[in-house]
Amino acid sequence: MSTFDDRENAFESKFAHDAEMQFKAEARRNKLLGLWAADILGKSGDDAEAYAREVIKADFEEPGDEDVYRKLAGDLGNKADEATIRAQMKALMAEAKSQIMDEI
Repeated sequence: MSTFDDRENAFESKFAHDAEMQFKAEARRNKLLGLWAADILGKSGDDAEAYAREVIKADFEEPGDEDVYRKLAGDLGNKADEATIRAQMKALMAEAKSQIMDEI
């Protein structure tokens, strides 16, 4: 194999790895968001875990984070405003990435 082929394979592997890590981070963030929102909604235990799974599933409706935001905003109503939800989404993404990096 030539050096060019080696570099191409390395770039493809890095791209696949980065995409997988981003997917895992978003799924972890969504679970954390679901647990956060469940607490606000007064859910605990199995109900909170089930709600977190609903938030994870909401992310598969369309690309991006708007589907998750709409799910949370609709469920939380006046218990959390847009700025609070979006700030929590950002903070929990950082937390999710940190958790994943600690597991590696």
